[in-house]
Amino acid sequence: MQIVLPPELEELVQRQLASGKYQTAIDVLIAGAKLLEQQEDIYQGRLQELQQEAQIGWEAAQRGELVDGSTAMAQIRANLHSRHATQP
Repeated sequence: MQIVLPPELEELVQRQLASGKYQTAIDVLIAGAKLLEQQEDIYQGRLQELQQEAQIGWEAAQRGELVDGSTAMAQIRANLHSRHATQP
């Protein structure tokens, strides 16, 4: 596979090579691809967590276990205030 990089990415690769951290342009691209893969894994994991949390919230709502927004915000503020007050 041959890839033509835009000038700004070519400059990035050249800077990385000049830093001595990488031996070849392929090494730079492999490192970038690995970071992209890690980022995607993190994103997918977080998406799954949010979907689970949404499902839990939906089920609580179906059972009538809702808290109105102002009450929820008051609880959050009180929790944050108590955490902040106990820190040295």
